[in-house]
Amino acid sequence: MRKTIALNTEPHIIEVGPHELELQPEVYGDEFVDAYVELSEAQKAKGVDLENLDEATDPQVLRRTMRAVRVFLARQMLPKSAEFFLRLDVVQDGKALKSFQDLDEAQAFADGHPGARVRDALRLPTRAVVEILETVVELYGGGGRPTTPSSGSARRSRPGGTSGTAPSLSRASTHISGR
Repeated sequence: MRKTIALNTEPHIIEVGPHELELQPEVYGDEFVDAYVELSEAQKAKGVDLENLDEATDPQVLRRTMRAVRVFLARQMLPKSAEFFLRLDVVQDGKALKSFQDLDEAQAFADGHPGARVRDALRLPTRAVVEILETVVELYGGGGRPTTPSSGSARRSRPGGTSGTAPSLSRASTHISGR
């Protein structure tokens, strides 16, 4: 037997509004799992469950959570897309004063300019970021989450077939015409 497994060589593209985000053609499993575990551990340390963001009550914690999700996603992107996806603009009166990649640096700059605030250069609704996350996990995580399931996850289905040795009822009751 001979089996050929193809490796992707072209970037995956996720279209978000008028923008295209290019993701790596392939991501090594260990690198993906490491990044995913870092994301999960960082959020658990902050008391945020990525499976249940509705319970997050502190806006600052939620902002940092979404930033951590963006950092995780950017690790799966090609450099140009990652830079754009992570770029933060400090905005005052509708004008971008300066751009950053690091949230703490951007916030420190904004604090020095009254009325300025930090904003993602690629502004997206939370549902879009979550959809990108789900797509990336499916692409590189083999169709499922790479970590152990949370208590809120669905349980595995029972394997098919019968569990006993009794004859199948369907076989006994099937009528085949012409015989």
